[in-house]
Amino acid sequence: MLRIFRSSVLGERFIRKTFSFSAVAAKQFVIKDHYEFDQKVINSENPVIVNFHAEWCDPCKILTPKMAELLGPSEEIDLAIVDVDNNADLVQTFEVKAVPAVLAFRNGVVVDKFIGLVDANMIESLIEKLAKKK
Repeated sequence: MLRIFRSSVLGERFIRKTFSFSAVAAKQFVIKDHYEFDQKVINSENPVIVNFHAEWCDPCKILTPKMAELLGPSEEIDLAIVDVDNNADLVQTFEVKAVPAVLAFRNGVVVDKFIGLVDANMIESLIEKLAKKK
């Protein structure tokens, strides 16, 4: 898309190229309650990586953006963020004992998990594992 703008200050015309991307990227969402978890994770047609984290957790502040970055190009895996301080019932249901805790769901069932800050290779391996099976 090409747009022509006129600068009112200088009276000059300039051309600005803008790009639009219509590619669908992975959905990322914050889970607010158990009902929303059931709707967006348990009942999801896509595999979902669920990141249990806390605002006060320094490793979480590293892991969450890294996971979002690595999932960015994926159209088939979603990322759900669960704040453990606001979702005690989910923490209890899934027996989360430490954060960050990452659970991978397919068809409403936990198929893999890890706890703590891990390297990008482990995250990529989890993504590949979820992407391969449908």
